[in-house]
Amino acid sequence: MTRNRSLFALAALFILALVPAIVTDSYTRHIFIIAFIYGTVAVNWDLSLGLAGLFNFGHLAFFGIGVYTAAILTTSLDLSPWLAIPLGGITAALAALLIALPVARLQGIYVVLVTFAFGQLCMQVVLSQGDLTGGAEGLVRLPYLRLGDYSFIRDFRFGYYYIALGLLTVSVASLMLLARSPFGKSLRALRDNPDYATARGISVARQRVLVLCASAVFTGIAGGFYAIYLRVASPEVFGFSVATLILSMVLIGGAGSILGPVFAALGLTFATEAMAGIRGLEEARFLVVAVAMILVLRIAPAGAIDIFARLFAPRPKS
Repeated sequence: MTRNRSLFALAALFILALVPAIVTDSYTRHIFIIAFIYGTVAVNWDLSLGLAGLFNFGHLAFFGIGVYTAAILTTSLDLSPWLAIPLGGITAALAALLIALPVARLQGIYVVLVTFAFGQLCMQVVLSQGDLTGGAEGLVRLPYLRLGDYSFIRDFRFGYYYIALGLLTVSVASLMLLARSPFGKSLRALRDNPDYATARGISVARQRVLVLCASAVFTGIAGGFYAIYLRVASPEVFGFSVATLILSMVLIGGAGSILGPVFAALGLTFATEAMAGIRGLEEARFLVVAVAMILVLRIAPAGAIDIFARLFAPRPKS
């Protein structure tokens, strides 16, 4: 990542940290929180899809597993939400290990088919095990976060806002460090020239297993927080519309850029929410997002972040 992008990211973080002091209505803060959650999921999907070049179409299953882990632990076992949320990351990583083993040596369309089937399998398990998961109706009235005498459902989602922003920040910072590490460089090598990378001693199977597990940790934690924040867990988290929206964030923002999906998550979450209030666009809004994705990729295959980089890049002196 260039120095300019790092400074831009810090400036954006500073502005987002000040938002609750300016925006006091609960609804707008709610949209920001959802955007932060989606941004966390998108940037971790970018780790496997953009940085590693692995066409993992079961990434939303890790999010859903985190959702149901937190929901089941807090309702059936009466576990504290503070413990249930990080446990969502652990169960998601274990699920990623389970799916990584069969796809470690697969190529092309076979990776897409297996990972997509895994996501559908997770949804069918949720629907069939109604006694534990609530079936099609899901689980509702999950416990909310408390810290001593302070309840996080007070103050117009003030506390939830900063937890969601903190989760996104830690996730992005971790991925930046990972991308600069030897492990991140090996992932880019496998993505760009797998034959050369293999000849230099990089194991395709091992790196695929590691990157899938790494991408699942924060995704599962985001799922756990999503369930506790909304106080509901439903099979819709495995749905195609949510997967399409978050995939659009990755591709529109810029696959492999890390920061691109974060800003795309903010823009698309607010845009889709605005279109939901316009008659005739309630169902067509995802079609609009798909068209926008095609246009952005047509103009700049590296994503919208590449467009902004060109606009604000210093021009050479004549």
